[in-house]
Amino acid sequence: MRFLKVFILAVVFPVPAVHKFYASTTTIEYVPQEQSLQIITEIFTDDIQLALTERNLKQVHLDSKKQTPADVLLLRDYVFKKLVVFVNGTKREYNYIGLQYDVDRVKLYLEITNVSALEQIEIENKILFDTFEDQQNIIHIKTPETRRSLVLDKENPKGLLNFK
Repeated sequence: MRFLKVFILAVVFPVPAVHKFYASTTTIEYVPQEQSLQIITEIFTDDIQLALTERNLKQVHLDSKKQTPADVLLLRDYVFKKLVVFVNGTKREYNYIGLQYDVDRVKLYLEITNVSALEQIEIENKILFDTFEDQQNIIHIKTPETRRSLVLDKENPKGLLNFK
């Protein structure tokens, strides 16, 4: 009898579907002693895998026995295209350090070298905007003196911070 009551309540008052939150996090740390920006970008593995599969019209496998070097290269190239950093008004290129899987996320390690001073940083992060309408990309910037953050979305994919 109790089961019947629970079943009727579930039919009459259905639980709304859980809405997945789409977000990536990028942490940029300025290390003056090394004159570099050390960057860690974290993306949910299933989300980026879907985006790369749709974009390349072939199944992409990340963090599995089926992962290939070509899959990792697609991931790296996608991030390089979608995450753009200007330091002191100049577009800068990354050095790719590597990647690591952490439960349900992939972490990409990048570095921008020869940054003698950080006066201004502009970040454009369009990761997953072409796959998820409500994607948000959170940026944390750390310097020895301060911590600042930005939240970027499809309507506002760029942010600018001054440190002077």
